Formats: sequence, C-alpha cells, structure tokens
Amino acid sequence: MEYSRLDIKFAALADPTRRAILARLARGEASVQELCEPFALSQPAISKHLKVLEHAGLIEAGQSAQRRPRRLKIEALDDVAEWMNAVHDHWAESFDRLDAFLKSNTDKGTETP
Repeated sequence: MEYSRLDIKFAALADPTRRAILARLARGEASVQELCEPFALSQPAISKHLKVLEHAGLIEAGQSAQRRPRRLKIEALDDVAEWMNAVHDHWAESFDRLDAFLKSNTDKGTETP
C-alpha cells in the first residue's frame, strides 16, 4: 500500500463538502451544476473541491456532448477501506487482550486463600 496516495485520499475525505459530493456521486454521475445545487457555494468553489477529489483519484470526469459529468471511482476507496480494516482489527485485538488481562486480574483479586 502506497502511503502517499493514501494520505492524499484521506486529505480529500477530511472535508465534509467533499464527502457530501462523494455521497451524491455514489447515487450516479452528476454535472458540476447539479453538484452545486445542495450547497451554498459558488461553482468555482465546487470546482476546486472536484479537482481535489480528482487528484486523489476518487472521481473522474466523463464526456457527454457538452457536459463533463463526474462519477465516483468506487475502486479508489479499496485501499482506504483496507487500511481502516487493518487498524480496526489491530485495536479490536488489543482491546480483547486488555479485557482478558483485566478479567484475569479481577478474578485473582476475588479469590480467598
């Protein structure tokens, strides 16, 4: 897993507007104008967010006559999900070991000689 690409993706995902754009694109492709509608942002501001998402490889622009609809590249989230699953597994195992340790020490403390 290349961490610099992962860093770029997490930086793109850190912004709530960009996450909302991705959620919208998960329902299907959309034009820049359509992506502007739910936000109180200008078209140039949305275009900047789209450039960040494109740079991160999370979306791509299509070509449909005069439109350039954007679409989600769902496979681009695979390495993000893989990293998150690895972190989750690590912490779940750590908490399980801590829980077992605490239970064994509690049991030792309640025994009578």
